[in-house]
Amino acid sequence: MNGRGAPSHSGFAPQQDNAYWADSFDASTDWFTPVEPTKQHTVVGVLDTPEAEQQTWFSDEHPSLPPGSLDITAADVYEALGPDAEDMLATAEIDVDEVIALLNAETVILPPLDFTELEPEGQPGLQPQAAQAEAITAWKRRFLKGAVAGVLLSLTGTGSAAAAMDKSVTVEVDGKEQTVSTYDDTVGEVLEDQGINVGPHDALSPSPQAELDHGDKITLDRGRLLKLNIDGEVREEWVRSGSVGQALSALNVDTEGAWLSADRSMAVPEDGMELKVRTQKDITVVDGAGEPKQLTTHAANIDELVKELNLNLGPHDKVTPGGDAKVVNGVQVDIDRISSKVVSLTSQIEPPVKEIVDPNMFKGEEKVVEPGKPGEKIQFTRITTVNGDEDGREVVDEKVTKQAEPKVVRVGGKEPPNSGVWDKLVQCEATGNWSANSGNGYYGGLQFDKQTWDAYGGDQYAEYPHQASREQQIAVAEKVRDARGGYGAWPSCSSKLGLS
Repeated sequence: MNGRGAPSHSGFAPQQDNAYWADSFDASTDWFTPVEPTKQHTVVGVLDTPEAEQQTWFSDEHPSLPPGSLDITAADVYEALGPDAEDMLATAEIDVDEVIALLNAETVILPPLDFTELEPEGQPGLQPQAAQAEAITAWKRRFLKGAVAGVLLSLTGTGSAAAAMDKSVTVEVDGKEQTVSTYDDTVGEVLEDQGINVGPHDALSPSPQAELDHGDKITLDRGRLLKLNIDGEVREEWVRSGSVGQALSALNVDTEGAWLSADRSMAVPEDGMELKVRTQKDITVVDGAGEPKQLTTHAANIDELVKELNLNLGPHDKVTPGGDAKVVNGVQVDIDRISSKVVSLTSQIEPPVKEIVDPNMFKGEEKVVEPGKPGEKIQFTRITTVNGDEDGREVVDEKVTKQAEPKVVRVGGKEPPNSGVWDKLVQCEATGNWSANSGNGYYGGLQFDKQTWDAYGGDQYAEYPHQASREQQIAVAEKVRDARGGYGAWPSCSSKLGLS
């Protein structure tokens, strides 16, 4: 700057403001105090770094920093003072070069620099130049304001310079406001100074990089983890500060008529919460043999419904659908009331059959000799009913009270004759009908007359041939054939069949 005219820094553009920049300063509350140059010996603190991996671009004065990186420039001073820099310097009757000289003369204490976080893993003492440059720039921007203010304060004896550089902003976190005074330029710097961290699910306005002016407001709405259980379906959602009802509305959860595990007006805690929502459903319940009932429920599944309706289920009762099935709007729930009891029932025992083989009878023939007598027993029977109607019976035990007498049956033991030829004859004589009785005086499949039938022993089987079995008719026919020397007793059909 030349005298008290325009600053020599080419990037500075003075702003016109008719208001005096220090009018609002209150010296009684300002925290700056005049610096006593003769009593202070100040340096910029630099944290020690390991000797290994030292770089050639380190400064001789400060081995951990690039050469010239700590030099205070005119641009640094103008950035620290802001748009009222020219007025501040004029009030203090000092130009920018004199401010830089005082700062470089170690008249002000500046906080130490810590670059250890920038060191690559396994390479202590080595930091990227770009990262160091960014860190130095941020350091200058944040702490040089206080240093420049201290210099101006020590020269003027008033706090007007500090007041001009200071700004008042409002910080609102989850609806709670506080007003802070700061020299910081951005939202992120103010929050860091206040020890306020911004999480990945928080809502911050303006952004951390946004620059601040006096009177600006920072709003931070912290995210809360809401673990929702809607009718048994579990999901996690992040919501902002507010009530349970507001959170559900923001998530588009339909809660009309629903049951909630927490009051709708309850604030969602900062550390989150679990919330159960049971929606309202209209259902039909058929209990046993009763009439269907239309009900409204908040149950998520059948088990919850049974508890909600206080249903007294027996050990064998059945609910359809099953216990873990979801309850949805319009579903019908059927309750089968199942019971059983054991009763004593008397029943008959069929006579056992005793067979006697008769060698004179053909196999397949039988004759009852003794009919026998049935016995009696008591059966212990379990009778099962479903909704009052019998569904089944099961004998679980029994006791015989009267023994049955056996039935005696004579059964044939003689092999029947070869019947192939006789079947052909019957087909020709009586169209295959062994019980034929046309009323013409000939009977049975082989058309015996009564006289022949009796003469060859047929009456031992039956009174008439058509009343005897196929095998019995064949037995009599074989006797006739053997006595007459062939099939001549059936002349027409034997001729057709070529029998002699």
